[in-house]
Amino acid sequence: MTEIPQDNSARLSDDEALELFDSLLKKEGNWVDWGKTCDRLQKAGHNSQVIFEKTGFQASQQNLIIVAAKVYESLETSGADDNLLKYFLGPKSDVLYEFRTLAKQQRLAAANLAKDKQLEAIEAREVARAIVEFDRLSQPPIGFANPPGDAVAYQYWLKAKQKKQLADRARLIAKGLRFASSTSAREKIEQLLGEFTVTPSQAAPLMPIYRLEQEEELARIIPALADWPQTVSEIEQLDRISPSKPFGLVSSSRGNSMVAVPGWQAILSARDPVAIVANSDRLPKKIPGSSESVLVVIDRAALDWNVNSYFLVAIEGELKIAWFDLEPDLKIIVGQIILIMRAKKILDEDNITQPWQMDD
Repeated sequence: MTEIPQDNSARLSDDEALELFDSLLKKEGNWVDWGKTCDRLQKAGHNSQVIFEKTGFQASQQNLIIVAAKVYESLETSGADDNLLKYFLGPKSDVLYEFRTLAKQQRLAAANLAKDKQLEAIEAREVARAIVEFDRLSQPPIGFANPPGDAVAYQYWLKAKQKKQLADRARLIAKGLRFASSTSAREKIEQLLGEFTVTPSQAAPLMPIYRLEQEEELARIIPALADWPQTVSEIEQLDRISPSKPFGLVSSSRGNSMVAVPGWQAILSARDPVAIVANSDRLPKKIPGSSESVLVVIDRAALDWNVNSYFLVAIEGELKIAWFDLEPDLKIIVGQIILIMRAKKILDEDNITQPWQMDD
């Protein structure tokens, strides 16, 4: 089963999709090309299982190279030199994947550090975590002011201070000295060689701070009807919602129902979207599978007919979705259908509410 593509530009013809599948099967190009190809196929509605069956790229591998390819592209646009870019084609997709949580300029600095220190994925994960934690500090720690090297060295300095065993302490000091990029940071770490006071390891937890990176992550809230309307006035009475930046806050004076829709391009570009929960049997063309509830999103401001779109229309008092090969009486058009969304099937709904198990 395929998913709805995010926008028209993501759609692929059968021939185009076949060509991309064949390219992955033959492993043409490098891992960045593979990641971009998997991304195009997924956005065009081909799920990861279908891609795996046709190309041999497992779902976890698809996710890794898609994300890593985007990190690689951000290095290109950040002014990374040719030697750095060539190094990560090595392949080092697993290393770049660990830098996905970093800001654009942080990624470039981390990538240079990874190349200089010849880091593997596990070490790259520690680097990314150290940079994020260092950035959250209200002010740089005394002696550590030159990230990313000093940011990593600072974490090893903190851990070394907490160790009682000399062997463990010496091992962490050595790691800190490996990454320290400033003279002051090296001096701070070397001071531990003559100190034997243990600093308690208990500290205040980090604040759970996240930053939205993509428009798709910020859902758009739109007014909705829980059932198929009987009259046009039911749709007209829905409040027009204008989300306020930066978090898309909305308010409704009439107590309308609301629904959150992913920030796909078609949704973001709509001027006055509303949604209706309807049975798929109401659609003019049958969709694969058994009858189910779908969310029909309509742009009430899009009233101009075009041959490539479906419209919600009122014909003799009855509301229905229709397509016209010739221009109809524009008075019957209530709005353009911009998206019909099927509910995601979740095999174990309880599973998504449980915290992820992550390696330290």
